Amino acid sequence: MPDAGRLLVCATPIGNLGDVTSRVLDALREATVIVAEDTRVTRKLLARYDIHTPLERYDEATAAARTPELVDRIASGARIALVSDAGTPGISDPGERLVDACLSAGLPVDVLPGASAIVTALVASGLPTRAFYFGGFLPRKAGELRRTLRSLSALDATLIYYESPRRTSATMAAVAEVFPLRRAAMARELTKLHEEVLRGSTVELSSALEDRELKGEVVLLIGPPSPAEAPVTDENAVREAVAQLIVAGLTRKDAVKRVAAELGVPRNDVYRIALEPNDAS
Repeated sequence: MPDAGRLLVCATPIGNLGDVTSRVLDALREATVIVAEDTRVTRKLLARYDIHTPLERYDEATAAARTPELVDRIASGARIALVSDAGTPGISDPGERLVDACLSAGLPVDVLPGASAIVTALVASGLPTRAFYFGGFLPRKAGELRRTLRSLSALDATLIYYESPRRTSATMAAVAEVFPLRRAAMARELTKLHEEVLRGSTVELSSALEDRELKGEVVLLIGPPSPAEAPVTDENAVREAVAQLIVAGLTRKDAVKRVAAELGVPRNDVYRIALEPNDAS
């Protein structure tokens, strides 16, 4: 039986083609074949660096049928380089299947690191980096989207999601509804000419994105719970939360509704507290 080959998981640039590592370029040149999520995208990278390794398709539509075949080829000695459209394969793309299949078969898997939209967006956001949660893509249906966000309301970490530019406005509106007191950021076209990072409260970002038509890959980031979201120990936290939302443009009724939902305080109690004077003033 021939010596086993190996799977080479190659991180590629998330935008700027200059962000590829020399180790990845060597692996792409020396591979038996490159399997790519979108061969058209990968051809641009190969042309830039004069790489002529055979290129084959491996995406969501072909992964189920192709995975066993690729595992057999690696077992027979092939060195297969796996790439996605951008970033590290296996993160919210079908490459996860091939990695798992190779490991299950006892075949070597080498991960060659490189550019990451998740880390780049997190650092650029200015949000806390001590702990973060990456959730891939959020659900498309509004009710499921809100339930997903609420299920993470107690997590003391920055939340990170990929999003389609067409759905960013609607998703950010839902985020502002569920987490009206948090900071957030929207990053798109990272490392490219028209890179943009918007920062502010979730309410501010929702308003800024409401009428915009975005292009490019989008990363949404939601900061960890604010002090106002902690269990209420005094009425000043409730009063301040309502006041912040009114300053941000909400009516008193809507502000009371959101604070009640976010803090788990009865709406009537929030309304009463918001109308009472602050004893500390």
